[in-house]
Amino acid sequence: MRQELWPSAAGEHARDIASFFDGPREDPEEVLIALDGTRAVGFAEMSIRPCAAGCQFGRVAYLEGWFVDEGARRQGVGAALVDAVAAWGRAQGCTELASDSRIENLDSIAAHRSLGFEEVERIVCFRKGL
Repeated sequence: MRQELWPSAAGEHARDIASFFDGPREDPEEVLIALDGTRAVGFAEMSIRPCAAGCQFGRVAYLEGWFVDEGARRQGVGAALVDAVAAWGRAQGCTELASDSRIENLDSIAAHRSLGFEEVERIVCFRKGL
C-alpha cells in the first residue's frame, strides 16, 4: 500500500517501516493498519511535528500518509483511520491535526475536506540543478 501511495519512494519503504519498530523516540511516529478480516485494506502513518502550515500551536499531530485500497473506499475505513489518528494526537497533547496532499490529487483533497480538514495553503515547489 505504501508503494501505491508513494511510488517514487520505493527505495525508502523498508527503512521507513523498520523505523516504526525501533522503539520510543522523543517525538513519536505510529502506523495504523485497517483490516477486513485478515486482509489489510488501509493504513495511516502519523507523527508529531513541531509546526505545520496553517497551525497556530506547536506540537502538531500530522497525518504523514493515509491510504485505503480502492475496493474499500467510501465505506468509512478512511474516516475511521483519521478518527484514530485524531484520538492519538489528542492523547499526545496536540490540539491540531494537519495533513497534506499533492495538488493534483483531487480525490485526496475531497476526502480531507469531507472529514473536516480545511485547506490552508497551496504551493508549487521548484528545483534547479547546479
